[in-house]
Parts: sequence; structure tokens; C-alpha cells
Amino acid sequence: MPYGQFLGYEKGEDGIPKIVEKQAAVVRLIYKLFLEGKTPSGIAKHLTINKILTPGGKEVWQQSTVLSILKNEKYKGDAMLQKSFTVDFLTKKKKINEGEIQQYYVENSHPAIITPEVFDLVQYEIKKRKNAKGYKTGGGCFSGKIVCGECGSFYGSKVWHSTSKYRRVIWQCNSKFKNDEKCNTPPLYEDKVRAAFVEAFNSLLENKEEILEGYEVIIQVLTDTSKLDKESAKLQSELEIVTELLHKCVAKNAHSVLEQAEYEERYKALAERYEKIKNGLEGINEKRLVRSAKHESIAIFIKELEQREGLVTEFDEDLWNGTIEKVLVHSEEKIIFIFKDCMELEWNM
Repeated sequence: MPYGQFLGYEKGEDGIPKIVEKQAAVVRLIYKLFLEGKTPSGIAKHLTINKILTPGGKEVWQQSTVLSILKNEKYKGDAMLQKSFTVDFLTKKKKINEGEIQQYYVENSHPAIITPEVFDLVQYEIKKRKNAKGYKTGGGCFSGKIVCGECGSFYGSKVWHSTSKYRRVIWQCNSKFKNDEKCNTPPLYEDKVRAAFVEAFNSLLENKEEILEGYEVIIQVLTDTSKLDKESAKLQSELEIVTELLHKCVAKNAHSVLEQAEYEERYKALAERYEKIKNGLEGINEKRLVRSAKHESIAIFIKELEQREGLVTEFDEDLWNGTIEKVLVHSEEKIIFIFKDCMELEWNM
């Protein structure tokens, strides 16, 4: 492990990576901020402003550094060995492994800073954002939150009258002029979105107790994975049987004379069955992640709601990130706030 450029660990006396708690707290903060809705560039900005040093000891964080921390399996205690290899032992020149040599994945190779559940949730969220139409990573808290009600693309920030006293930040559909027909959804003034959110959230606070009472049953449903566990166990058993049949099929072909057309047909059928079962298991894991993501979102929302004593008087970026999943824009007057618990609130601007 390259400890000098790796946040959260140092070499222990036994040679096994040892957690550096002060740095580990930064890693956990990065994961927390991402799951609350901040973009990698927004997290980089937050860390830079708060004078937290990068893994290399620099003062300014880059989006790529944050993303590499979010994607690195070492933080959940696992290790992918031979990501790179030495191509010249005299010059010590290294190269990224692009399939030239075998890689090995080792689980629980060292103490974890992030739980596997949180790590998997982050990978799911990265994938979801990447596949979203018109998504662009930006430093502002509105990036990846405001969505065009016509084409489904995200809104991006623009600056009007940048050099005059009338300078204003507006948000506009990123695909407005890329579609066959121009979207009719309007641009939004940033200050109006802030004000509308404060009013909308305060309307929730007025029914706070009633809203919180309804979540107990929802959380029980989301955390009950017994049906998924049963499906997974069944498929896993089938996978082991098919794997054994594949091994026997190959071994028989290697040690006896078989009709190759017949062998290839049997092998192909087993391989297709193997892939089908494997895809089924991946589908179950995807459902688990969706449930976990939903549970995490509701937990964050409930926490924010419970902590609020009295009405909100001004826009709070942390509150926004902790409660808003997205905002659908339909017209200049009508937007819909969709909270992390999937509650929808139509609002007139």
C-alpha cells in the first residue's frame, strides 16, 4: 500500500495497514457528504475551504482525488492486488495492469474504515449519477438536484450579466438546446429556489409528528430481506452445481475422445445457464442496494426532520442536501420538491 499517498492508513508494526483515526475521519466525512448528495467537486471545495490536507499533503483538493477515495475498495478492508506491475526492474518503471497479468481480489485483508454496506451504496450512487441524463459534476449544492420536467435532464448553472451590477446565477436545463425540440421549461433564479425550499420545508415541519409516525412500517419493510435471502441461497446453490458440471465437462473433453460439436453444444448450454444464474444473483444484489439506498435516504431525512426545533429562517445547504432528492421543474410557477423519503410536494414559485 502506498502509505505516503493514501489517506487513513499507516504501516503497522506487524506489516498490516493500521488505521490513522484523524485521517480516517476525513474519509468517513467524504463518504457521508457524497451520500447526502454532494458532488465530488462540491466535496473537494468543502475540504479545501476547511483547510483539510489531501493524501499528498496539498491544500487544494481535486475532484479526481475525492472520486478515487470513493471508489477505492481498500477503505472497506479489501484489496485488489496487482493493479499495476513493474515492466523494467532496472528503471523500476511501472504500468497499470490492463489484463497483462492476473489480478487477485482479497476480502478482509486489513481493518476497514468504511463498512461494506456504505461502500456498496456509494458505488450504486456513482453509477446512478453517471447514467442520469445531463448530469454534470459541479461545486454548487444544486448540481444533480434540479431536473427538467419535460426531458428529464438535469439543470446546470449559468451566469447572466456576469460583468455588470445585474449579475445573477440561474439554473437551466442542460439539454435545452440539444433535443430535437427545445424544452419549454424555464430557467430558475438561484435565490428563488432557496426561498421556495425554506417555505416548502417549513410546511413539512408543521406536520412533523404525523410524518415521522408513518416511517416505522416503511423501515421494517425495507430492512426485511428474508425473501431476497431465500432467492439468493437458491441461485447460489444452482450456481455451484452448474460450475461443477462445467468443470466435469471440460475435464471429460480433456481426457477422452469426444465429438467436438456435441461437446461445444453441451458446454455452451452450461455456460449460458451459468450466466443466467449469475445475472439473477446480480439482480438480487441490485435490489438489496436499492433498498439500502432507500433506507439510508429515509434515515437521513428523519434525522434532519427530528433535529429541527422551530421554523427554518434561512436557506441551509446541509439541510437541502440531507432532505432533497431532486426538484422537478414543470413551468415558471410550478415545481415539485421530491424529498429523500420520496414524499412529493408541489410548490408555486
